[in-house]
Amino acid sequence: MASLTPLGATTTLAHPAMATTTATTETGPAQAGTVAVDVRGGAHVEVRSLTKTFPHGGRLIEVLRGLDFELRPGEMASVVGASGVGKSTLLQVLGTLDAPTEGSISFDGVDVTSMTPARVAEFRNREIGFVFQFHHLLPEFTALENAMMPGLILRLPRRDAAARAEVMLARLGLAQRLSHRPGELSGGEQQRVALARALLLRPRLLLADEPTGNLDTKTGRDMHELFFELNRELGMTILIVTHNDELATRTPRRLRMADGLIVEQE
Repeated sequence: MASLTPLGATTTLAHPAMATTTATTETGPAQAGTVAVDVRGGAHVEVRSLTKTFPHGGRLIEVLRGLDFELRPGEMASVVGASGVGKSTLLQVLGTLDAPTEGSISFDGVDVTSMTPARVAEFRNREIGFVFQFHHLLPEFTALENAMMPGLILRLPRRDAAARAEVMLARLGLAQRLSHRPGELSGGEQQRVALARALLLRPRLLLADEPTGNLDTKTGRDMHELFFELNRELGMTILIVTHNDELATRTPRRLRMADGLIVEQE
């Protein structure tokens, strides 16, 4: 897959939905006009004394054991470590998909662990994007409709959500795949649809859990390049859990986990 932005060219990825577009969708042609999307910087994330325990067989299993770290705005970092050390659990808790047992997570000084469940759900949809090892696309919907989902959940007008999704899918090289369903796409294309969905609302934090684990080497490398371009051009904070040494080595910062603790920060 070609780079999103040719070397030396002026990038437009940071403002893909600020341009005037005439989007043609399955719901009909969108009205020409400007799709208003704020271009936002990355989140400043602070994690303090974070623990997570699970009951099992009459005892508590401590998966996260008092983590302390922060992600600076616009920083890109990876989390590495053996299977079972708590990497995916960390992403689930950091992404507010699960609550910590103790400790706090703050975004730009706001403690999200003290929010009500309804407020957390709204915050998550607006501020955090997720890309998983499995794309989790809805098989009965097209690529365009799958990418629109966060906007529809936010109750954006359907035309606006479709226009945003179409522009982002085009930026990710899928302009000719808008009407294709997941079963008609390659593995790499499915992951790019999942990435477009994650980016639709311009989240300030992007969390990725083994995003290339099911892809072949070349397709995985193409996806890696996308993450670096997104970090550079959109300025969002990105945290990637990976077993891929090549990807981890390239990230500016690496957090190594063992036994539920961050034992090294490189």
